[in-house]
Amino acid sequence: MIEEMRLRDLGVIAEATLPIGSGFTAITGETGAGKTMVVTGLGLLLGQRADSGAVRAGAAQASVDGTWIVPEHGPVADRVHEAGGDVEPIGSGLAELLVGRSLSSEGRSRATVGGRAAPATVLADLADHLVVVHGQSDQLRLRTAAAQRDALDRFGGAPVEDALRAYRTAYERLRELARELTMLTDDRDARMLEAQALRVALAEIEQAEPRSGEDAELALRAERLANAEELRAAAATAHEMLSGEGDTPDVGVLLAESRRALERGHDPALDGLAAQVADLGYRAADLAHAIAGYLADLDETGPHELAAVEERRAVLGGLIRAHGSLDAAIALLESGSARLAELDDDGARIERLTRERDAAASALDEYAAALTAARSEAAVRLGDAVTDELHALAMPDAHVVVAVTPGTESATGRDDVAILLAPHVGAEPRPVAKSASGGELSRVMLAIEVVIASVDPVPTFVFDEVDAGIGGAAAIEVGRRLARLARSSQVIAVTHLAQVAAFANNHLSVVKANDGSVTASDVRRLDGADREAEMARLLSGMPDSNAALSHARELLTLATRAA
Repeated sequence: MIEEMRLRDLGVIAEATLPIGSGFTAITGETGAGKTMVVTGLGLLLGQRADSGAVRAGAAQASVDGTWIVPEHGPVADRVHEAGGDVEPIGSGLAELLVGRSLSSEGRSRATVGGRAAPATVLADLADHLVVVHGQSDQLRLRTAAAQRDALDRFGGAPVEDALRAYRTAYERLRELARELTMLTDDRDARMLEAQALRVALAEIEQAEPRSGEDAELALRAERLANAEELRAAAATAHEMLSGEGDTPDVGVLLAESRRALERGHDPALDGLAAQVADLGYRAADLAHAIAGYLADLDETGPHELAAVEERRAVLGGLIRAHGSLDAAIALLESGSARLAELDDDGARIERLTRERDAAASALDEYAAALTAARSEAAVRLGDAVTDELHALAMPDAHVVVAVTPGTESATGRDDVAILLAPHVGAEPRPVAKSASGGELSRVMLAIEVVIASVDPVPTFVFDEVDAGIGGAAAIEVGRRLARLARSSQVIAVTHLAQVAAFANNHLSVVKANDGSVTASDVRRLDGADREAEMARLLSGMPDSNAALSHARELLTLATRAA
């Protein structure tokens, strides 16, 4: 709910603070005092389009700030956090949310949510969870078929909710099967070509039997074979130097002589050096042996092996060109068989999916019928409840029918829902927007809101002269219903009828003043004699009339007893 709203330079209001709070708040005032600016300011906080014409004459900008009390956790808090703002916990699972909107005389608009600048669209998103506004030109929240269906579903409670959930599950299952079938049948030629190409590719890979890293190994082997003579000459020279073959001195003999010379020195420091020279001798012998083995391996190779290596590299090169890398070809060999089995199974899959689709369609028919039945039962109850409310609102012959008729299949069912009104005996039920006068439409709207709020309460309702076109006993009943609505929701009503204002637990008056140059307004909370005087003014235009004051007290007493 909105706890407080502060207005500055909006319309005729220079500066005003509205202490609202819970329950039913009535806002009254003389014509032109700025009552409608209160609704305009609230609309700005709810992300509605900003009109620079609402900026007070002579002011650079108008601003509206609001303090909302919202659940500490939930859709509102989540959206605020997404926008970078925050809510301030105040205990009992509730939190305080500060929002603001400024509008310059040039038409620029800025918004803040939870202490951070945000687009006005964030305010509009929050509005969906916070408030429902009924203006004089927008008296029926449920003005679209979809909105009327959603209202019926909310009123229907668990039976409709369960039926709708089951229907949606079946609906999505049928759509999934239909999409898969369409994909298989529409892409059948492409899938056949894919299977054919995959079969050829797998055969080539299976025949080649590649190993990961084999291409790199063969490249090194080919390089070695191509330079075999140079490698043989280099290895032979090194072996000759180490082994002493031919005319070259034997490294081993030289190292042995060096060791013996060091050992004859009779110095402990030379003993360590002699040991290192001995180690070099052993290592030289090992190297000579290893190089001899390398030469023997080279002697066993020949041009025929190089040809075989190059032939193998050509085979692997073909796989690499076709698949990007040897590892990719090996991976395809592992995964391609499953894909090929899937493609080859298209015919059987189509038959299987067709059977599943037909079964799903039959199940959806059953769920749709169950949903229609649940809605039809709830529609009777909703129509009767709204009719009873209208009888109490001085429309004794009115009758409301909630019609559930076959419609286009969608994720919400196969039903069209329409709220119809027969305003008097013998009249054909017609859509409420076409069959009711202005005053009747106000009462129909209020009756619907009261009934729906009993099972699906909205945090805050704002009514801008919902009592237009009515008076007398009907006005008293409107006030009584607004008070009833305030038991489960916050209600804010701009009204010009004392019969309505009497039922408010919070009465605010927009008072117009004139300092000779600038017209401004202020907002006061009324109690006691001040409230009686305002009620008398609403009744007769004469706040000091004894008769009007007496009538005002009578209305307030009536409202207190009714509460």
